[in-house]
Amino acid sequence: MTLNLVTLNEPASPAAEAYRRLRVNLSAERELPLRTILVVAADSAADKDSVAANLAVTYARVGKQVILADCDLRRPRQHTLFGAANDAGVTTALADEAAPLPLQETPVAGLRLLTSGPGVEVPSDLLASPAMARLMDRLCEEADVVLLDAPPVALATDATELASQVDGVLLTVTAGQTKRDAAQRARQLLEQVGARIVGAVLVNVPQDAALRKYAAG
Repeated sequence: MTLNLVTLNEPASPAAEAYRRLRVNLSAERELPLRTILVVAADSAADKDSVAANLAVTYARVGKQVILADCDLRRPRQHTLFGAANDAGVTTALADEAAPLPLQETPVAGLRLLTSGPGVEVPSDLLASPAMARLMDRLCEEADVVLLDAPPVALATDATELASQVDGVLLTVTAGQTKRDAAQRARQLLEQVGARIVGAVLVNVPQDAALRKYAAG
């Protein structure tokens, strides 16, 4: 299966190198090692799904055991990106804590996927439950790095519910689309719950021609 991820399809491209640099920068955190990272968008424009997936690939490619969990229970996309089934995942793991984690292998060695699972009526309540904290503990037992994909900060409380359960939050914004006010509002909402914002990712940035030529060798 061919995945539509730049870190796999174009590993020598400037975009793939940017994800590797992001991994390096996140790994350099000394105050508190980042084992659990929440990837969220400031608004609906930011492509946080592919950011989380590509970042997960870069961690796995350097020998880390990685779990990518799709906690966007409203509009999940990770199962689509990886061509995976979604009949079990986060929601079923929270509903039956005694069952084995429904982790799925991916074509990337060291990277496993926990899809969202079947839809639920009130996602934010489920993600704020004590069961979610216990699920995070189980995921950390299984992997070196756990990446969580969540809905846009300003559109639902899901992201702020999860922000207090991770080591760091990575905020994505889209060049030419995400409004400055939306980005600032997202940051304020995260800071209000004590989230540790470890960086921001600007996506959809036009590539410099010189960089493309250099990357091509």
